[in-house]
Amino acid sequence: MPTLQKSNPPEATLPPGEQEKPKGQPQLLRGMKDILPPDEPYWIAVRHEVEDVAHRAGFQRIETPILESANLFMRTVGAETDIIEKEMYTFVDKGGDKVALRPENTAAVARAYLEHGMAALPQPVRLFYISPFFRHDRPQAGRYRQFWQLGFEVLGDAHPVVDAHLIYLAASLYRPFQVPVTIEINSLGDQACRPAYVRQITEYFKARKNSLCEDCKRRLQKNPLRIFDCKVADCQAVAQDAPQIVDHLCEQCKEHFIRVLEYLGELEVPYALNPRIVRGLEYYTRTVFQIYEETAAEGTGQTDLGGGGRYDDLLEQLGGRPVPAVGFAAGVERLIIKMRERQFVPPPPAPPEIFLAQLGELARKKTLKLYDVLRSLNIGVAESFSKDGLKPQLEVANRLGVKFALIIGQKEIMDGTILIRDMESGIQEVVDYKKVVPEIQKRLAKTNGPPSRGMVKGGEPPRATDGIPAP
Repeated sequence: MPTLQKSNPPEATLPPGEQEKPKGQPQLLRGMKDILPPDEPYWIAVRHEVEDVAHRAGFQRIETPILESANLFMRTVGAETDIIEKEMYTFVDKGGDKVALRPENTAAVARAYLEHGMAALPQPVRLFYISPFFRHDRPQAGRYRQFWQLGFEVLGDAHPVVDAHLIYLAASLYRPFQVPVTIEINSLGDQACRPAYVRQITEYFKARKNSLCEDCKRRLQKNPLRIFDCKVADCQAVAQDAPQIVDHLCEQCKEHFIRVLEYLGELEVPYALNPRIVRGLEYYTRTVFQIYEETAAEGTGQTDLGGGGRYDDLLEQLGGRPVPAVGFAAGVERLIIKMRERQFVPPPPAPPEIFLAQLGELARKKTLKLYDVLRSLNIGVAESFSKDGLKPQLEVANRLGVKFALIIGQKEIMDGTILIRDMESGIQEVVDYKKVVPEIQKRLAKTNGPPSRGMVKGGEPPRATDGIPAP
């Protein structure tokens, strides 16, 4: 069997879209990515860790639709942000509604909270997701036009310890993958203190307008805070000496920020103050933070892995009552790139324990029934139903590393028996077909401990071990 090559390495030999393509052969759209079988162990490891951290911390999963009203994001993310102006995929559907492929999830989660009456639930409501999103961005390593994010949101609690706990959870997600991170954190204040600061930096940037790029000149008129997000070197140099918002916080915001930092210290989360962090979305208030790789692997640069903050005004902006909230999101593809750079080896999937081999059409039908019963008992079972010869089937069993092979041929059909072959010793034993399931459970228990008796798909209990029809 040919081996699938690893897909989408962090460093491509040619830039995306410039690889040679056979004429007439369908190709990926620019900025999209296939997740192939060699990639999947990394994705499984990330999913399992996210789910484990979330469930242990009392978070429940939410999945919002990929399609939302475009107005939802235009009202919340900010009409002048790059996401809305340049990156969001929007179109008019057949019903005449302007819809968008979701570019982020906080606004969608807030919409779901209001629409489904979650304010009536015990507060706070803790939600998490690991989902695909879409932005028409410039493709590069770790950044795709369909990309996956993991995210945690806490709605209904304004206490600063909630901010610190969420940041702690964000940082802890990277520890099992040997990716050390640090948090850069800032406070944006609120509607009581931010307007005066915005007026001050507007005057500051106006006096240096000639040094700003064209985009930042436009931002200066609409949202001068976004100048801090600009990646142009001249704009960064101007922003470096701008007044800092932490020096202009009101007493309530200052107290909130100090307590967040104190709690982070108690949790021993590594962090650094960065007054230039504003996060590019307009719904943030008070705490904002970015997650960075603490020390880059040799030969690589430091990577922005994710970020988040508090958005206490968002739900009221969507028409609900005021609900304090805080959340973060992080890129899954970027995390997997860092896992590979640091040579993290994801745990392999559990190998099958049993292999079913058959000779002849009647035996094939019999193994199909046995296969179903074994799977219903959560016993890992493999097969090669389409193969006819015993030798090629046992070669597959050897390659998979199973403990036992169950073999049915014409003689076994006539006798009502089955062969149990110990794949390590090669010893074979004839067993009554009706007794094969309890016998194989007993043998597996000697090596694995008691077999798992979980629920069968659909919620049905496992079947009785003697429930195999007689031959």
